[in-house]
Amino acid sequence: MSSLEQEMQQIGQQARDASVILARATTKMKNAALEAIAIEIEKQQHVLMAANKIDMDNGQQRDLNPALLDRLALNEARIADMVEGLRQMAALPDPIGAITDLNYRPSGIQVGKMRVPLGVVGIIYESRPNVTADAAGLCLKSGNAAILRGGSEAINSNQAVAKCIQTGLEKVGLPSTAVQVFKTTDREMVSELAKSSKYVDVIIPRGGKGLIERVAEVARVPVIKHLNGICHVYIDDDTDASKAIAIAFNAKTQRYGTCNTMETLLVAKSVAGEILPPLAEQYLQEGVELRGCAETLNIIPKAIAATDEDWDTEYLAPILSIRIVDDVDAAMQHIRQYGSGHTESIITENWTTARRFLTEVDASSVMVNASTRFADGFEYGLGAEIGISTDKFHARGPVGLEGLTSQKYIVLGDGHIRN
Repeated sequence: MSSLEQEMQQIGQQARDASVILARATTKMKNAALEAIAIEIEKQQHVLMAANKIDMDNGQQRDLNPALLDRLALNEARIADMVEGLRQMAALPDPIGAITDLNYRPSGIQVGKMRVPLGVVGIIYESRPNVTADAAGLCLKSGNAAILRGGSEAINSNQAVAKCIQTGLEKVGLPSTAVQVFKTTDREMVSELAKSSKYVDVIIPRGGKGLIERVAEVARVPVIKHLNGICHVYIDDDTDASKAIAIAFNAKTQRYGTCNTMETLLVAKSVAGEILPPLAEQYLQEGVELRGCAETLNIIPKAIAATDEDWDTEYLAPILSIRIVDDVDAAMQHIRQYGSGHTESIITENWTTARRFLTEVDASSVMVNASTRFADGFEYGLGAEIGISTDKFHARGPVGLEGLTSQKYIVLGDGHIRN
C-alpha cells in the first residue's frame, strides 16, 4: 500500500467515524458549531489574508490567468461573505430527521420517508478558498462529514480556513475530524479520494472541465457534477430595450470567472439593430472582447468574427460571443446544440413566449427577465451551495442542504405481522 493510500485510509476512517457522531448531532449543536466557526474566521481575518497573500504572490509568479487569480483572492468583503454564509446556514431549517409522506396502509402500518445525511462527502475544488468554509458549513448542517481537497494554488489559504473550522468544531464538542482538508498537494490524492468507496459516499468536484472529467473517469463513488457553464441570454422580439441591456450587461460583466456568467448572447433579428449598438458600447467600455456572427459584425464593427468553437466555449474571461437569430425557436435550437445544461435566460415581455422557454429549455436553471448570475445557492435561499449540478439524478441546479441528504423509508407498526 502506498503512502497516499495509507493517508487516504486514515482520513477516510476518521471521517466515517465522525459521520456517525454528526448524524445524531442535534440542530442546536450543529448551529452552535457554525456560529463558532464564523466567530473564529472573524477573529482570524488577518491570518487568512496573510495566508492568501502568499498564495496570490505564488500564483502571480506562476502566471495564473486573471480569472483564476480573481477566484483565488480573499479580501475583507469575501471573508465577510464566508461568515454571513455560515450564519445563514445556521438560520436555515435542519432537513435531517424530517418525516414526510406518512400514510396508513390497508394493513394498518404507517409508511413514510425520513430525511437522512449521505454520510461522508468528498469535495474537490480549485482556487476559491471560500469554498472550504461553504462546503464545511453545508456538510455540517446536513449531518455529513467532509473530506476537502482544494487546489495547490490555494493551499495556504485553505489550511488557514481549515484551522478555523476545526477550532470551532472542538469548541462545541464535535470532532475536528468532521471536516478534514488535505495538506498534500499531490494530484494523485484526487484519484485516491474518488476511488475510496469504502469511506466516501459521494464526490463533488468544483472546478474546470478537465478536473471534473478526470474525477468522473476514475471515481468509484457517485459524482455530482457539471462539466462547464456555457450560459445564454436570449433577447426576444417582444422585449423592453432598457431591461434587456441592463440584464445582458450584468450577466456578462458582474463577474467573469464564474460558471453562471453569460458566455453567449442571442438576439432576435427584429430588435438587434436597436439593442446591440448601445449594449456593445457598454461592453467595449468595460473591456469586453466581442465575437459575433456575420450579421453581428454588420451592426458592431469593432467585433471580431466568431468561430464554431466560440459557441462551444466557456471563456471565464471578458470575452462574449454574440449571435443574431430569427426567433425564439432558433434561440432554443442554438441552446440545445451548444448549451451545457447550466443556466439559460430569456428577456421578453411576452409571457406566452416566456412559458415556452421555461418549458422547452433543458437546463438546471431557466430564467425569465433575470441575469444568469442569480444561479447561485446564496441567491436561491439555500444559504450557500456546494456546487451546481447539471446531472438529472439525485440533485440538479445549486446543491444546498437538501442536495446533501437522502431519504429512507420508515415503517411504524404496533405488533403488525404480514398475512
